[in-house]
Amino acid sequence: MKTLFVGVGGMTNGGKSTLSKGLHQQIPNSCIIAQDSYFKDDAVVPVDSNGFKQYDMLDALHMDTMMSEVESWRRDPQSFLRQRGLNPQHATATDDTEVFVLIVEGFLIFNYRPLNELFDKRYFMEIPYDVCKRRRSSRVYTPPDPPGYFDGHVWPMYLKNRQEMESMVSGIVFLDGLKPKEELLNAVCKDVCQEIERLRGKLQ
Repeated sequence: MKTLFVGVGGMTNGGKSTLSKGLHQQIPNSCIIAQDSYFKDDAVVPVDSNGFKQYDMLDALHMDTMMSEVESWRRDPQSFLRQRGLNPQHATATDDTEVFVLIVEGFLIFNYRPLNELFDKRYFMEIPYDVCKRRRSSRVYTPPDPPGYFDGHVWPMYLKNRQEMESMVSGIVFLDGLKPKEELLNAVCKDVCQEIERLRGKLQ
């Protein structure tokens, strides 16, 4: 058995969740761990000098809990899938030729070194400022974004986090989030499936 770690990062509302779900639907024996599921309670998220909640930083996330989930998958991908109601395809307890794929998606997955070091494939969804702001304003968050939050916190933190990511991570494939969803999915799926076939070849 082989495992493949795929990271789908990107800015807020860039399309990373849509891409990740599409990959999961097309790739057998895959599952998703989403970074957004590990935010700390709003009451403990720090506030900056402008009164904005500091959600766009690693300290706002339970990264230890997220890593525990990742490690659980690494130990036994088949059990991990079954525990989540996903039945492994074409795999048995003695099957040594199957490849299991973990898709990790989130806005800071490449900024957390212990997680970033695990990825075999890295993709980053990006869209222009105006499109990002428009998409963000059309979504409802809990708690809701206060006035000025995007320009006062979200976008500046994205630029800061991206600069940090690019200084410490190599091998990222940057994707144009304005391209049709199907085109992006097909391109990434083809790339990932080629890697799966390469791993299968090593197993045989």
